[in-house]
Amino acid sequence: MTRTGHEHWGESEMMTWARGIAAQKGHEAPTGTPRIASGHHPWFSPRAQCSRRPRLRFAAARREASRPVWAALSVVAAACNPSAPPRTDPIPLSATLSMQLEPAARTLDSAIAAGAAPGAVLAVSWRGQHFEHAVGQLAVDDPRPPDGRTLYDVASLTKVVALTTVAMFAVEEHKLDLDTPVVHYLPLFARGRGDKSHITVRDLLLHDSGLPPDPVPPLWKGSHRRRTAIKTALAANLDTVPGARFVYSDLSAITLAAIVEKLYHKRLDRLFAERVTRPLGLTRTRFLPPRSWRDEIAPTEIEAMPFRGAAALRGEVHDENAWWLGGVSGHAGLFGDADDLLRFGEWALAGSLRRRFDGPLQPPAEFATWTIRQDHPEGSSRAIGWDTPSVVSSAGNYMSARSFGHTGFTGTSIWIDPERDIVIVLLTNRVNPTRNTPKFGLIRAAVADAVMQSLFPDAQPR
Repeated sequence: MTRTGHEHWGESEMMTWARGIAAQKGHEAPTGTPRIASGHHPWFSPRAQCSRRPRLRFAAARREASRPVWAALSVVAAACNPSAPPRTDPIPLSATLSMQLEPAARTLDSAIAAGAAPGAVLAVSWRGQHFEHAVGQLAVDDPRPPDGRTLYDVASLTKVVALTTVAMFAVEEHKLDLDTPVVHYLPLFARGRGDKSHITVRDLLLHDSGLPPDPVPPLWKGSHRRRTAIKTALAANLDTVPGARFVYSDLSAITLAAIVEKLYHKRLDRLFAERVTRPLGLTRTRFLPPRSWRDEIAPTEIEAMPFRGAAALRGEVHDENAWWLGGVSGHAGLFGDADDLLRFGEWALAGSLRRRFDGPLQPPAEFATWTIRQDHPEGSSRAIGWDTPSVVSSAGNYMSARSFGHTGFTGTSIWIDPERDIVIVLLTNRVNPTRNTPKFGLIRAAVADAVMQSLFPDAQPR
């Protein structure tokens, strides 16, 4: 069958063709009406045209039986657009969990309707069941709806999903020691004012190194050569005595990324792909998404910067310093979708519980240690790389004190509660068209509370 005319097929033609392919392979294809993950549209989404790809999802009860049909539909998508983002089978969704989490969906709907962000995707994993809810649109000037496979710039989730994870493996392989001074790995780090010789790798992960929050001046005001820009970052002056106080620092993440890149002789994006995304099957989480993926990426800010055009960023990292580092840094640069991040969250949940994960990549043996609050410096909520709930937290009030997670400046978050066996992922592009979004406020916390109160009605605030 030729590709000509596929873009004019309706749902029945697509399903008939898919069932035929499944029958040829000896599979029995199910009947029934497919639906999109958000549950709002019984037909193909606007992006299901052949110029993009089908976005069908079958009801949870038919999920396993429908996998051959989905594979056939994937063939159609690949034939129509061979350079489109790779697909995997959509995650199975639970109808029961969807009903239970209807209050959380309404909470998110209200926030988006009030202008908190153009759109959002909420994904939850609880005791092996999955829920997704998408609302709004891709951007203020793009009315297409998001879904669980929409890619977002996850900003500082890069620090935990990519950098901290790679650092865990480096420690497990005895390439990296948390209590060794940074200068042992990077002698250039000794430059700059202040006693930097005593700063350890652990200090970088706890954000108590004494480094300022960001490079001063910004990296984008200097050399555009990545290696030179990193050397500039490593020579930063200290703001305070190491270990004295918590200061959330992108410089710490940039420094740690330089260490792991030197240890493995590979750039962070390649390390992350080889060690994490490929073994976990995360096909749509990566640095530097190809240009052909951009139609599926939620745009971020319209930048008024001398080195960027006056158009919303789409597929280019929002963070200016990460952009100057070629789009690959330890503090920002990662793009991902809700399906992938929920799977990563389940992997992290397994690691925090020291239980086996259903897949070829097992969490490092000491994963749980990295997720426990260190109380260093005193009063800090930080774990090793990760964060834990503080008094006013994006985790809300009902996730347990044992929870761990992180947020991203673009409006993203991931929170994992080992005591309740739950993962909550929220992806938004609240910085579109501008980072000045006062209506976003405590949306992450409100949504997390709605999820927890729906599933644990007897739960008490922390």
